[in-house]
Amino acid sequence: MKFVLSLFMTPTPNMVPLAVAADQAGWSMATLSDHVVNVETPETPYPYTPDGKRRWPEFTEFPDQFVMIAAMAAVTKRLAFTTNAFVLPMRDPFSVAKSLATLSALSGGRISPSIGVGWSRDEFDILGRDFSNRGKRCDEMIEVMRLLWSGEYVEYHGRFYSFARLEMNPKPAKPIPLWIGGMSDAAHRRAARLGDGWLSDWQPSAEILATVEKIRGYRREYGREQLPFDVMATPADVFDPAGYRRLETAGITHIIAQPWQIYYPGTTDLAKQLESVRRFADEVIAHAS
Repeated sequence: MKFVLSLFMTPTPNMVPLAVAADQAGWSMATLSDHVVNVETPETPYPYTPDGKRRWPEFTEFPDQFVMIAAMAAVTKRLAFTTNAFVLPMRDPFSVAKSLATLSALSGGRISPSIGVGWSRDEFDILGRDFSNRGKRCDEMIEVMRLLWSGEYVEYHGRFYSFARLEMNPKPAKPIPLWIGGMSDAAHRRAARLGDGWLSDWQPSAEILATVEKIRGYRREYGREQLPFDVMATPADVFDPAGYRRLETAGITHIIAQPWQIYYPGTTDLAKQLESVRRFADEVIAHAS
């Protein structure tokens, strides 16, 4: 089992020292969340809470994921990085492919992004992206980025993106896995059809495992069951090494955790967060990995 340090709602200046501590303590990865803007009065309800309200308060810091990962990668040696999640169709595939390839090249391949199609029409509208076709565009974007990462001359002719022969470099240090996030059946099929893994939401472990079984069925349907497939999960009801080992047996490969919510709930104090990173590594990771 690999453990992923969540930096959601963490003050931006704390992230680099926390990454260094996680690297030294034996965490496998770190992850952070994605929003460009948060409108004051959203018209789109948040889909992952019963009342449609967002899980984070106003003025929560959402630093640029790729800039932050570059900063953390520069001061760590083995810690890998992912996103939870990156809203791909709010962007263009060329800029994203360039950023991810650069991150891979400078970090020695320590990047495995998790992508989603997004839920906030408000944010799409502000960034000038079409919300209605985001799923189909996301599928093409994945195809385009994988072509660009070859470092060779490539061309593509699809519904949303079309270009003659071109090349993009630097190429990644190694193939970049793309994990797919989402709770919908369309997201699960996308993960099975195009993804190298699936990212869960914060949800009961039984729901996570049921989804894993469903995705396995779709992967058989698409003839991809023989390929490696990761599952990065945030179980809401498992917190002990024995429980994590049971999830690993059922196919969960990565667990997202934010240890200061166990030891110092709600803290933004760097000293307490650093202590929590090391303590969780000693008390949980050492016995569950």
